[in-house]
Amino acid sequence: MAVSGIISDARQIAETARSEAASYRSQYGVGIPLKYLNERVSMYMHAYTLYSAVRPYGCSVLLSAYETDGPILYMIDPSGVSYGYYGCAVGKAKQSAKTEIEKLKLSEMTCKDLVKEAARIIYLVHDELKDKQFELEMSWVGAHTKGIHQRVPADLKAEAETKARQAMAEDSDSDTEDM
Repeated sequence: MAVSGIISDARQIAETARSEAASYRSQYGVGIPLKYLNERVSMYMHAYTLYSAVRPYGCSVLLSAYETDGPILYMIDPSGVSYGYYGCAVGKAKQSAKTEIEKLKLSEMTCKDLVKEAARIIYLVHDELKDKQFELEMSWVGAHTKGIHQRVPADLKAEAETKARQAMAEDSDSDTEDM
């Protein structure tokens, strides 16, 4: 689960997701499939848009998992609307990031290539003049992790960040050459 928006709202959504997963496990004896978790969390978020006595949640949520059918990714808007994606972005520069994601052939790339591309896109859409400094944190889930969510190894993350910074430097060099 990844979130963008008001942190206190994100914590409440994360707690709701944990509660739903625990309830499913106690009732059925197995972990909750992401499809059902997505439905439950999105319905919960949507319920807060229906009444004037409560305000809608101010965060977007990304839910992902690796199941027997392969990787799954859902995005839930603050309104509770949910869609499945192959690649998605949330947050301040989401449209620029989505444009870059659409240029990639995600089904033909390895997880290591995807980590490098994700770092490149994050560095590309970050505006150094407007946005504050950030620390890149990366995690993954897939067949290579046996479906368990793990942090990306430090050496791969460092390599991805280095390549992303080099791509930014090359891009800024080409911008100054055009003048």
